[in-house]
Amino acid sequence: MRFMVIVKATKDSEAGVMPGRELIESMGRYNQQLIDAGVLKDGAGLRSSAKGARVYISGETRSVVDGPFAETKELISGYWIFDVASKEEAVEWVKRAPNPHPGADTHIEIRQMFEEADFQ
Repeated sequence: MRFMVIVKATKDSEAGVMPGRELIESMGRYNQQLIDAGVLKDGAGLRSSAKGARVYISGETRSVVDGPFAETKELISGYWIFDVASKEEAVEWVKRAPNPHPGADTHIEIRQMFEEADFQ
């Protein structure tokens, strides 16, 4: 089963505050554990929404709004793609993660991804 593990943004991540050396090293060790266990399929940190855009679709009409976006609590600052046997296993891996936003409450959402077989 594949799961997207979504790290929610904070005011600091949206302000472009970069992680310190200690967090980078700690996250590197955690990511290596995920790789060694065959769990990690992809992952990345995302730049702030100020560097992004949203495309709104209404019927045949498309409109584009450039960032930044106001609702920080709804934004994503990074993600992992895990391939594990169950949601419970994904939860256990996330509980081992260093806090991506030291000094702040961090919300990490775990969502199962559809597989090709789900559409047959």
